[in-house]
Amino acid sequence: MHRVMLTAVAFMIAAIALAGSALADGHGEHSNYNKVYRNVTQERLNSPEAQNWLMYRRTYDSQGYSPLKQITRRNARRLVPVWTFSTGMREAHQAPPVVNDGFMFITTPHNHLIALDASTGEQIWRYARELPEDQYQMHPTNRGVALWEDKVYMATADAYLVAFEASTGKVLWEAEVEDYSRGYYMTLAPLAANGKVMVGVSGGEFGIRGFVAAFDATTGEPAWKTYTIPGPGETGHDSWPGDTWKTGGVPVWLTGSFDPELNLTYWGTGNGGPWMGDKRLGDNLYATSVIALDVDTGKMKAHHQYHWNDTWDWDEVSAPLLVSFERDGRTIPGLIHPGRNGYLWFLERSADSIGFVDAGPYVRQNVLTSLDPVTGRPEYDPARIPGTLRPAEFCPSLWGGKDWPPAAFSPRTRLIYIPANENICGRLQGEEDVDYRPGEVFMGADDDDISLVLHGDSDEWIGELQAWNVDTGKKAWSTKFESQNWGPVLATAGDVVFMGGTNDRYFRAFDARNGKILWEQRTNSGVVGVPSTYAVDGVQYVAVQSGWGVDAEREQASINALRGTNHQVPQGGVLWVFALR
Repeated sequence: MHRVMLTAVAFMIAAIALAGSALADGHGEHSNYNKVYRNVTQERLNSPEAQNWLMYRRTYDSQGYSPLKQITRRNARRLVPVWTFSTGMREAHQAPPVVNDGFMFITTPHNHLIALDASTGEQIWRYARELPEDQYQMHPTNRGVALWEDKVYMATADAYLVAFEASTGKVLWEAEVEDYSRGYYMTLAPLAANGKVMVGVSGGEFGIRGFVAAFDATTGEPAWKTYTIPGPGETGHDSWPGDTWKTGGVPVWLTGSFDPELNLTYWGTGNGGPWMGDKRLGDNLYATSVIALDVDTGKMKAHHQYHWNDTWDWDEVSAPLLVSFERDGRTIPGLIHPGRNGYLWFLERSADSIGFVDAGPYVRQNVLTSLDPVTGRPEYDPARIPGTLRPAEFCPSLWGGKDWPPAAFSPRTRLIYIPANENICGRLQGEEDVDYRPGEVFMGADDDDISLVLHGDSDEWIGELQAWNVDTGKKAWSTKFESQNWGPVLATAGDVVFMGGTNDRYFRAFDARNGKILWEQRTNSGVVGVPSTYAVDGVQYVAVQSGWGVDAEREQASINALRGTNHQVPQGGVLWVFALR
């Protein structure tokens, strides 16, 4: 009996290995799909057609807005699922469905890339990355693809950039971005512009030195590499004491924005490492900042640091939304950022500077006591700063007023929609001995040093969808949820806003003008995926991946412990596609 079972297991393992090999070569699980793929030019990326979703947030300005309006606040209640696709993968499914004239591309945890017919769900091809067995993934997720000409690009967990033939899945080239064994990995969707494909590296918790890098979109040859921590002789190097700059972290977790007129791309950066700021005294440029890079050369043209010497794990990695807003009768070409530190930041962008305009809290915040009216530099309450063997409680929690899930903006309503979390704070303290070893965790805090604290009305609500008027800086409305909120936001010209993110597994449509819930659909798992919308043959679809995991799951475990509950959210990835009926 044991020999029969072992033989059967061996056969299954061999079959899986062969299937994985076929998939990795881009030749497995093909259909007879024969639609012609339309090249994605720079002109199309600058001004995408209404029916397509060609990049992470649809447009370079990261507004997450679609001009499609077949689905409106009056008919959204008629939405129904029209097809689904099970990915067969666990953990957090966070990538948006990217659509080019009926071709859809999604990615999953562990770097599966799947091409689908956007109107039927028929699989066209599938690629499965063979990842190193010795790799430790602290955040097993992937946030999508970039398109350029006839190619599709994915950044991988083992720190490679891979280019595929979009119509067939054939691997055209792959470029090593960094050495995964030193703690480098990537979770973001690449950004394609001006013949280059740009990526940023994760791994700040492993003592890396973060950077953004660009590669030639055709050949994969390196074009430039810009570190997020300045080295000797570079401006800002003196903000890192001793050799701390070599292992200071400052990762880049999310896709940047791009201003084609200025030829500048804007990226958010993560916290310094190790976590406690007293281990690396100084401002620690360019941690917890937005940086502006020249797309052609990678030269850093400007930056704004949201908070200095971060010691709260407040990564500010969400790309700013490029939105022009009004102040005192002046139209300002802006950068808007709902910060993980709990402040909503309004900045001004130009060819060689990022200027501070104003900012204020959008959730409970007790660390920042004031902002310099000219520079926006904050002052801190010393009692709210954790340190080595020195605990401190602070609001918001280490997961922030808003974590990585992107906000959205509607030019119709002039509102920015923020997936926020309120009534939940944090407590941290650092370990005394923090030694750097390549490829090993370099945080200086373990599970016993990290905790959440519930405040105020937390028994009634934690998560919110907030709407703020960008011209007045005032909150317009908020819709509250008992659950924490990990939902990326989509805004449309039909005055409908879409978001999941709660632990009840619902995906919802909201009235963009007042926050009223217009429609909801319970899905297989929690929705932490970025929604997108597109049209094929005159039909508007809304698509989102449902699949709970990573930080949403970790926070749920902490909330269960605090509330004495045992709320479980099932895992497993399914792509849901909706249309009107």
